[in-house]
Amino acid sequence: MTLKNQSNLLYGTKIFNNETKSIGLLICTWDNTFWSSNGAIDVPFATCVDENGKKYNIAMDNITPVEN
Repeated sequence: MTLKNQSNLLYGTKIFNNETKSIGLLICTWDNTFWSSNGAIDVPFATCVDENGKKYNIAMDNITPVEN
């Protein structure tokens, strides 16, 4: 597993976590590379902070940006 294409471009974006049904803030985005028998698969991920200040990583498919 390797991290690549890390970006802070969306830092501070308010997001809705579709898994926990809660609001959070996006810190950075990155691609997580998984190796399988078919070769490398890049999955876009985000590092976010929840309402309690706890940091977590989540696939980008599981979050939605929220307009202020």
